[in-house]
Amino acid sequence: MQVNGKELNFILDSGVGATILFNLNPSDSLNLRNIEKIKLQGLGQEAPVDAILSRGNELSLTNIKSNNEKLYVIFNDGFDLSSKLGTTIHGIIGYELFKSFTIRINYSSRRLTFYDTAFYEYKICKNCEVFPLEFNMMKPYINVAVVLKEAPTKKVPVKLLIDSGGSDAMWLFENSHPDIVPPLNYFEDYLGEGLSGVIYGKRTMIESLQIGKFLLKNPTVSYPDSLSVAHALRFEERNGSLGASILKRFVVTFDYKNNRLLLKKGGHFNDAFRYNMSGIELVYNGKVLVKEKEAYNTLGAYGENQQASNTTVSINTNYKYTFKPTYKIYKVSPGSPAAIAGIKDGDVLIKINGKYTFNLKLEEIVHQFYQKENTKINVVIERNGIDYQYSFRLKNQLK
Repeated sequence: MQVNGKELNFILDSGVGATILFNLNPSDSLNLRNIEKIKLQGLGQEAPVDAILSRGNELSLTNIKSNNEKLYVIFNDGFDLSSKLGTTIHGIIGYELFKSFTIRINYSSRRLTFYDTAFYEYKICKNCEVFPLEFNMMKPYINVAVVLKEAPTKKVPVKLLIDSGGSDAMWLFENSHPDIVPPLNYFEDYLGEGLSGVIYGKRTMIESLQIGKFLLKNPTVSYPDSLSVAHALRFEERNGSLGASILKRFVVTFDYKNNRLLLKKGGHFNDAFRYNMSGIELVYNGKVLVKEKEAYNTLGAYGENQQASNTTVSINTNYKYTFKPTYKIYKVSPGSPAAIAGIKDGDVLIKINGKYTFNLKLEEIVHQFYQKENTKINVVIERNGIDYQYSFRLKNQLK
């Protein structure tokens, strides 16, 4: 999107009300208008962060334009989504886009479609269902039901924030409902980061999730630490969040003006629920100059019109230097396969399964941590200037 004429990258996140900017540098001059200093409180256990509220800004996306938008700009260097996603992210936008259009998200085709709500027509199909949305603080909520492993015969009604910006399948808040009790079988894990710090919690699975007529079996779920989500618990009716690992199983259509959500079963509906079974949280670590061979052929003196037997070909090798991405291990979960193997926080990942990581995207590397249990992972890491080799197998810690 363009903000006051400057092109920036945003996450489209139904879980946020205000539009937030961060990770800006001097070259990202935005000429912010009508500013005042404020403090923002988000998820995490740390104190509110310093921010600037700016009014009257211009936002545009292709032929979509608005010239009176509020922006919140934060300067917390610790809140760095770019390194965790492997691409530059300048901000998060949610309600300001969703309120103005009917928006369809097709996860399989990676396509967003914006419709004029006045002319959008709902198409009835056997794999579709329309749900009412409730709103609190400009954020959408849906009523669904869960069956927990601790009470496998009982459906528990829950109200969940629809959080398209959250990568987990679900979050549940302990004791937000009499039947949402601490899980019996879980492991402690890093769940992510909010504006106010790191979020830890318990990772486990539940028996099932019922969204209308759609039944999803054995979805993963996280129970975040109560201190980390104290800000979210101000809305007492809320029991947790519904994230992208659920939403990606559907074609999702948001219609904020009419308080409706349309879900259509997608091609990934029956995919098994998996989580990162390595215990490694990987982040982008800047670029390194890599020396690469560049070979080309040269015909000999007889030329290419002579018979093949009279033609000589020489192979010349040049070298080129290219800046390539590097990746660092941000955190290793205690007791995880990677931790047991000896991998540590701060190690730089050089190779994975025989491939240099500078030739891979962050998502391609992380995808290997979501494979089937017992999948073998071979890595080469750099620690204090020395390379080390480690091997481990992915392990399901929820058995």
